[in-house]
Amino acid sequence: MTAENSKPLCAVIILNWNGARLLPEFLPSVVTGTASDIGRVIVADNGSTDESVEILRRDFSGVELWEFTENYGFAEGYNKALERAHREGYRYAVLLNSDVKTPDGWLQPLVSYMEQHPECGACQPKLLSYKEPEKFEYAGASGGFIDRNGYPFCRGRIFGVVEEDKGQYDDIREIFWATGAALMVPVELYLTAGGLDAGFFAHMEEIDLCWRIHLLGKSIVVVPQSAVYHLGGGSLPASDPRKTYLNFRNNLLLLHKNLPQRDLRGTLMRRRLLD
Repeated sequence: MTAENSKPLCAVIILNWNGARLLPEFLPSVVTGTASDIGRVIVADNGSTDESVEILRRDFSGVELWEFTENYGFAEGYNKALERAHREGYRYAVLLNSDVKTPDGWLQPLVSYMEQHPECGACQPKLLSYKEPEKFEYAGASGGFIDRNGYPFCRGRIFGVVEEDKGQYDDIREIFWATGAALMVPVELYLTAGGLDAGFFAHMEEIDLCWRIHLLGKSIVVVPQSAVYHLGGGSLPASDPRKTYLNFRNNLLLLHKNLPQRDLRGTLMRRRLLD
């Protein structure tokens, strides 16, 4: 705990909007799996209009509830939550999706690594599939990278191909981006980097944030000694044309925002030949 305010070091923040169906299935594991001396489980409710708040008050009295008066969306909702976490004195925050199951002790390896490595600006656990726990999960697997043409991929997932987890990626190592499904970051650094960009709407906003963290001189790592289980696919199905549009648009926006101008032209020219 921090000496100045006796709070745990880490706020585990689940942003919820109309998640009455997901909360009873996934939140109990976060509550029981999170050691209270290092992490506080918080649900930031994004102006839900279903029974979410009622369920939280009735069934999860041990979970701290932060209520927003309206739906700010994913990025701005988390930005507001991290601003509050900063005001309340938390050193770290985990941005945890509402469809993630966490086993006992999942948070300790992440906190320990961050405490021992002040040069680290963000980290993630190993992300496995909730439905097929022997496999990695698409949204982050065992750490994200980006190729010379700007396409993101993961250790354990390339395009739509997902590998079985056989321990082949269990080493702690630097990565380019950490999954937004379970992203741990120092609260002050998150705010200094500008938080999540609401202009992305959905998809790749965590890659954009991680890129800006790199530009601030910090590293990003995967700590596979922690593993969580992600349901995934909850926002837009893979077949939805809007998902395809957002993925391509946001990938180009990512490059325009963060690549040096001297490299941008060549990258875009290669993309025109590939796309």
